[in-house]
Amino acid sequence: MPRAGLTPRTVVREAARLADEVGYEKLTLAALAGRLGVALPSLYKHVKGVDALTQKLAALAIAELADEMTSAAAGRAGRDALRAVAGAWRGYARRHPGRYPAAQQVPDPADPEHVAAGRRALDAVYAILRGYGLAGDDAVDAARMFRSAVHGFVTLEAAGGFGLPRGLDRSFDQMVAALDTAYRDWRS
Repeated sequence: MPRAGLTPRTVVREAARLADEVGYEKLTLAALAGRLGVALPSLYKHVKGVDALTQKLAALAIAELADEMTSAAAGRAGRDALRAVAGAWRGYARRHPGRYPAAQQVPDPADPEHVAAGRRALDAVYAILRGYGLAGDDAVDAARMFRSAVHGFVTLEAAGGFGLPRGLDRSFDQMVAALDTAYRDWRS
């Protein structure tokens, strides 16, 4: 019999907390079952397996990231919006080191909530890019550039991959300023 009050939603939320504590790569169904105080077979009443769990975790993480990016962009434009959204992305990665990697998965087309969350995250970036006059294929290229730069920075930062004696905040700000310059000077 499943534990009272345990639902697929609570299982995914607890998996997210556990991933932040132990790391995404160390998230297992056995560890999650122990955390929830249920036998491993009981967990399968709420989640079909590790692949289903990580897919639902990805949907949750991208929804959270999209919410933070959208909030950060509200009322801002241009470089100010770019800086705010990049900072929100970096802040999310710092606060949620276990669920952040899950947010990088391409949305599962069979999961409408995951697709919608991915669309909201992309729309937050596209809204900024429209302010630079970028649309269509240019916006796709510019969005990929933004994602690659910010994701690369936060991933290296989390791994301790920056060893030079210069403040990381300054380097992050310079990266965002370079993106702003690139977007203002964009040529198709």
